[in-house]
Amino acid sequence: MYSDLLFVIVILLLIFVIYLYRNVYKENTKLRLLVEDLRSSKQSLSTKYGKMTEQFIPFLEVYPYNEQNFRFLGTPIDGVQFEDDKVIFIEFKTGDSNLTVKQNKIKDLVNKGKVEFKTIRINEKTSKE
Repeated sequence: MYSDLLFVIVILLLIFVIYLYRNVYKENTKLRLLVEDLRSSKQSLSTKYGKMTEQFIPFLEVYPYNEQNFRFLGTPIDGVQFEDDKVIFIEFKTGDSNLTVKQNKIKDLVNKGKVEFKTIRINEKTSKE
């Protein structure tokens, strides 16, 4: 009698565990996937917002240069500011964002003076047919 009761309890526990697995664990997995999709969408929107915002920063009061002398590039740096006595490569950052590896390399090249000016002339004789 006692062993029959124990057997029934074990079977009921097994059914309960299967129920939990099917309903809770699988739902939890669906929720995790949904959260991951939301996180990804948020990051994508944040990136798009950042790229749009970068184009307007030169027109804000906090921008220290003449906005008419700024040229937007987008990548790998946001733009170039042309002043009478210098040319400035500019990267806009918000919050705690950092320069990318490529942007740091560009910064190092500029700081080392590894910047050149070249003229490439195109005329009819040099064009390919």
